[in-house]
Amino acid sequence: MSKTLLVTGASGQLGRSVINHLLDTFNVPAAQIIATTRTPANLADLAARGVVVRAADFNDPASLAKAFAGASRALIISTNELEVQGKRREQQLAAVTAASKAGVVHLLYTSMPNPEPGSPVHFAPDHYDTEQAIKARGIAYTIFRNGWYDENLFMATPQILASGQWYTSAGDGRISYGARDDLAAAIAAGLASGTNESATYTLTGPQAYTTAEVAALVTEVTGKPIQVVQLSDDALTEGMKAAGLPEPFAKLLVSFDATTRGGGLGMVTDAVEKLSGRKSVSLKQFLETNKAALAG
Repeated sequence: MSKTLLVTGASGQLGRSVINHLLDTFNVPAAQIIATTRTPANLADLAARGVVVRAADFNDPASLAKAFAGASRALIISTNELEVQGKRREQQLAAVTAASKAGVVHLLYTSMPNPEPGSPVHFAPDHYDTEQAIKARGIAYTIFRNGWYDENLFMATPQILASGQWYTSAGDGRISYGARDDLAAAIAAGLASGTNESATYTLTGPQAYTTAEVAALVTEVTGKPIQVVQLSDDALTEGMKAAGLPEPFAKLLVSFDATTRGGGLGMVTDAVEKLSGRKSVSLKQFLETNKAALAG
């Protein structure tokens, strides 16, 4: 029987990219791919290519049981539920349970770097607990600890370029920025492979940068000067609140800077290139290609 590959969150940016690589890079037959989403209508284009599209709601265990039926290798893409603390963990553990009960023989999951207890990132326990739940199932697993996406810059650079100032508490900490599509290619390679070995990969970009170095690259590409302003975590949180961000979200964002400052996002590995078989895009290349998006 041919292996059937399942991808959750298939209508999201990472999920879609993974499926596109399965189809177009690794030539997996569409009929052997199951794409799950809360909104199947959003995947009509994939269905038209022959991909099996199923409804799956991480808040509805019954839908998960149906969605995972018949899958042999399943990729659980971490959910984006961040508003209610612990909800993401609950959703992901439900998916792990459903996949195991459905007979999935190899479970893959997108985590984060260094999610172990002690991480400053507020949602790190969601990832750590999901990793532990997967391992406890006793089936083969692949955990992808995804680093910081280049695309995350789009959330902040429009305001930074407009004001000319980049407020941060990251200090001289570094982030190994990586293009989302590069990470997706590596994840798709792992999903499409026939390995039954368990492994954990930290997926990063090819180089790590300080905030000042990123600011200099953005200035080089856009021609607009940026002043990096270093603040304490508390001052940065208060500034974000004054700008209209809800306190929980402001504290979450500042936790990323705290992690960066402590070295939690600065590691560089060659896992992306080894898994995908292709050279990663540099941050400068990415910025140049997406120059228009930087300003919003």
